[in-house]
Amino acid sequence: MPTYTVTVANLSLSPQQKAQIAEAITAAHSAQTGAPRFFAQVLFSAANEGDHFVGGRLNTAPQVYVHGLVREGRSIAIKQALMSQMLEEIAQILNITAEDVWIYLQDMPATQMIEFGRFLPAPGDEAEWEKGMTQGKRDSLPN
Repeated sequence: MPTYTVTVANLSLSPQQKAQIAEAITAAHSAQTGAPRFFAQVLFSAANEGDHFVGGRLNTAPQVYVHGLVREGRSIAIKQALMSQMLEEIAQILNITAEDVWIYLQDMPATQMIEFGRFLPAPGDEAEWEKGMTQGKRDSLPN
């Protein structure tokens, strides 16, 4: 349900760091929203050298940009707690300052998202929605 795209510039992430960041984002999303862990997906990409500009100038400092597409319906307090938790953990995993991590959350109506072949439920209705999944698909998902 939430899709987080993590883009880095002037950094090279190891497979272990990617796994740690994916876990941190998944754990934060589940803890702050109450959504099941398997709802979160995390995708990684890296800007090529010379492709990241800030204020019209080439940026040479390490930078992490997280763009999260999440279902609308959660309070500002929940979203800020989610972003704060992700910020702290990502900075720690990569040993960079919080100033080098930018996070944007974008709300989307559940009615404009399909996952596992069905429109998504409103926040809080995940358990009932999950019952509509095939047993094979449910068994294949992480807890």
